[in-house]
Amino acid sequence: MYLTLIDTIVLWIHVFSAIFFVGGSFFIWVVVVPASFKITDDEKLRTRIVGLIGKQFAVYTNISLVILIISGIYNATWYLNYDFLALFNTTGGNILLVKIILVGAMILIMYGNNIYHGKRIMQMVREGRMDELRKLRKWSHMLSFITLGLMIAIIFAAVALEFY
Repeated sequence: MYLTLIDTIVLWIHVFSAIFFVGGSFFIWVVVVPASFKITDDEKLRTRIVGLIGKQFAVYTNISLVILIISGIYNATWYLNYDFLALFNTTGGNILLVKIILVGAMILIMYGNNIYHGKRIMQMVREGRMDELRKLRKWSHMLSFITLGLMIAIIFAAVALEFY
């Protein structure tokens, strides 16, 4: 496979955006959330802190996701040599198709969780409904961990593409 300078630049942009998107997501869960427990015992304040950081990060996450989708579509065109049936009849195409499906599932779960649970969590904190908050948070965290797992699977698929 021969890459032009533009192909290489778009691939680099794709990889950089993926590093930011995935790395930032893990940073939130591995660093920010645990550190919030060390900042305060006040559940309302902790939720506000993590919520504000998450909201700020979401701005950049949304931008990087758009870049990932656009650059991913571009990369798929040269990867498949403009033969989209290769998604179904080649090993590399099958891996790319699996990656596309995983990305779709990740986006649905991530944004569904953020839109539905995120707003409800903040509302419950404002209203002081802490018992309901804990139950809702369990569901939200489970969906977040599924999203992180999908991110890892997408990376595995991306690496596997290099061998086919």
